[in-house]
Amino acid sequence: MTQKIVLASGNAGKLREFQQLLSGCGFDVVPQSDFNVSNADETGTTFVENAIIKARHACQQTGLPAIADDSGIEVDALNGRPGVYSARYAGENANDESNNQKLLQELAGVPTEKRTARYHAVLAYMRHADDPTPILCHGSWEGIILTEPRGAGGFGYDPLFFVPTHNCASAELNKAEKNRISHRGKAMQELLQKIAQA
Repeated sequence: MTQKIVLASGNAGKLREFQQLLSGCGFDVVPQSDFNVSNADETGTTFVENAIIKARHACQQTGLPAIADDSGIEVDALNGRPGVYSARYAGENANDESNNQKLLQELAGVPTEKRTARYHAVLAYMRHADDPTPILCHGSWEGIILTEPRGAGGFGYDPLFFVPTHNCASAELNKAEKNRISHRGKAMQELLQKIAQA
């Protein structure tokens, strides 16, 4: 029997990744939009705080277990920006393209060796809205910010995120490989182990 879990996100790219990662694990991942759940106010200053805020909000609104992901990219030359503001780096109504453009502008003239960055993903799994011990998992993924976009896959900063181990941009990886090595893939593997033990 499959267990229904609400994904506390309206991001279509994230939904596809979660459905792929959790397929065959006994979970039916449905987006919060199926329940007309509004986006939670991300008032936290860390990925952990925002993931918990989003998961709790989805639990409260649906009465179902929820999983939330708060993720972003941390660029060393920018003192860790955009960080928790990755999705809205270029403004409240920013899209992937405007965020990528802003990142390229901010890094204009910065040499390759100083363009180091990493993706972070924090997952929060809450069994119910009052869950005092949500399961938290963290994954990170090291890379370098390119000077121009490459590839047509992925979403977010993937066209600018060069993966040295694979000598390509994240947006050039196939889905299965990206899910295996990415920040979210690592966090998800940890989450599946912890849910199985719970």
